[in-house]
Amino acid sequence: MCASPASALPPTVPTARTSATERTYAAIKRAILVGDLPGGDELGEVVLAERFGCSRTPVREALLRLQAEGLVRIYPKKGAIVLPVTSAEAGSMWEARALVEQWAAPRAFAEGARVRPAMDAQVEAMEEHRADDDLAAFTESDRLFHEVVVDAAGNAHLSRFYRSLRERQMMINATAMGPSPARMDRAIRDHRELAMLIAGDDLGAFVAANDRHLATSRHAVQGDANGDAAVDA
Repeated sequence: MCASPASALPPTVPTARTSATERTYAAIKRAILVGDLPGGDELGEVVLAERFGCSRTPVREALLRLQAEGLVRIYPKKGAIVLPVTSAEAGSMWEARALVEQWAAPRAFAEGARVRPAMDAQVEAMEEHRADDDLAAFTESDRLFHEVVVDAAGNAHLSRFYRSLRERQMMINATAMGPSPARMDRAIRDHRELAMLIAGDDLGAFVAANDRHLATSRHAVQGDANGDAAVDA
């Protein structure tokens, strides 16, 4: 069995091996997404097994799943490497994210009163994680905040696409926000404003604030003229 916290299990009772694989997969994937295992890191089966309290078998099976998702590349008899996010990929992901969020904003606005408590809860969580200097948890709360808005737009297919998109983007956030706590503070201010506006009566103001926040995110992804937030491979 794996020592990592269990993720949601399927309705059927899993075998001990399946449970260990699922838990190992979830633990390694989270470590990659939040930057604990950054792009370019070499992943040896023995080292991962020791780190996550598992045997090598669930580690090997987890790496196969992660390779299928494009997060790692396996080298037979050598282990695996975490695939870094290139600046080109980061730009493409930002464009896809912007398309979904700009489509969702006016549609989610009608559900503002209903979804604001969930948005406020994520802002409060971000503030707590910022105070604790916990970038991994901060990034997860940031992602969940935006998922509330996209889900409120009512398109389940786009919600699933957006969720997978933002998972990969968590790797970018770990790079872009890591060296700059000021970006974390700016994200909190933007999110607090969005949560306030979505429950108001000014759709234009909410959409404009959402566009400004996207512009800020784009800058963090692509880096400024000095390249301080570049995420090139």
